Amino acid sequence: MDLDFAPENLKFRDEVRAFIAEAFDDDMRAKLAQSKNGYLDKEAQVRWLKRLGAKGWIAPDWPVEYGGTGWSQAQKYVFEMEMALAGAPSTSNMGLQMCAPVIMAFGTPEQKSQHLPKILATDVWWCQGYSEPGAGSDLASLSLKAERDGDHYVLNGSKIWTTYAQWADWMFCLVRTSNEPVRQMGISFLLLDMRTPGVTIRPIPTLDGPADGDQEVNQVFFEDVRVPVANRVGEEGKGWTYAKYLLQFERGSAYAPGLSHQLAKLKKIASLERSDLGGAMIEDPAFRRKLAELEIKVEAINAAELRVFAGRNAGEAMGATSSMLKLEGSQAQQAVTELALEAVGIYAAPFVEDTWAELRGKTNVTRAGPDYAAPIAPTYFNYRKTSIYAGSNEIQHNIIAKMILGV
Repeated sequence: MDLDFAPENLKFRDEVRAFIAEAFDDDMRAKLAQSKNGYLDKEAQVRWLKRLGAKGWIAPDWPVEYGGTGWSQAQKYVFEMEMALAGAPSTSNMGLQMCAPVIMAFGTPEQKSQHLPKILATDVWWCQGYSEPGAGSDLASLSLKAERDGDHYVLNGSKIWTTYAQWADWMFCLVRTSNEPVRQMGISFLLLDMRTPGVTIRPIPTLDGPADGDQEVNQVFFEDVRVPVANRVGEEGKGWTYAKYLLQFERGSAYAPGLSHQLAKLKKIASLERSDLGGAMIEDPAFRRKLAELEIKVEAINAAELRVFAGRNAGEAMGATSSMLKLEGSQAQQAVTELALEAVGIYAAPFVEDTWAELRGKTNVTRAGPDYAAPIAPTYFNYRKTSIYAGSNEIQHNIIAKMILGV
């Protein structure tokens, strides 16, 4: 396994760094510094994605014929690594990285021509309609009913934990078109215009903050919503196959670069905050031990991801490795937020949803503690989700046991 980057990849790394220095402007940096989940608001996200699009870098994983970059695996890894290390906005847009690959692989020519150019141009925002009340990690038990009525399906039911549904123009959605003895059968994959009559979006307030400009998740209700049969991707009843294909894109990103960036921020905070012993928090022996253990874990994740990168460069499939990385990466993300909460100490205590919402954006109101402390508690609460979404850690254990241990 050769993990050294070739000279041309180092040159590409410098190009990526130069782009970030110019495109990642002060407004975006300020917003991300106060973000509880590592995302910008919609306006800033679209602005960032359009800058990537103007550079031709918005879709590294797309085939060239659809507007992809044509990068090697090494270039993709360098790009993701530099973006994460710089703390640049995520490119994990659900249309770009999740829906588009399914349309490319299983969609009709009409679906490809209708949706792919708009996704690439960031002119249309997508959300994911998977989880339901009672059907989260056990997704096969979903029950949103889609009954055939001529050239349409009529949908009744709801989806839950729908990220940024309030921004979405379209949803890619799993629905039940028939009831079969095997639950994975009878599920179909639909593309749904969110402006269709009968669609209602209700925000879900979460522990990390109020349902205001930072609202993240929603419940979406469907009452006699008519969706053209032409919006079904692939065959009726084969949606489970397409959903599994999509999940490899949701779970396949590298964790180590982003974790390294978070660790750097954590060290800076710990060097400024005081411990009970009177010195800097980073000098406290108990805290240093926890930090060292976490750094070792991040280095181990980085080594594993580099092995995966080398394997993919040689044409190997990820298999259960994506579940292993998702499991360890999500646990490390939570551990970083826990240490950050410990580092800021009492300055995390003023976090109260209404107070935090009132203070943000108001220059004449002072919040207790330094600016970097404000998002620490909200981020801690927000990151409780990382061990649940894209398949809970328990599900990842089951996948690993089945695919690797054969049990």
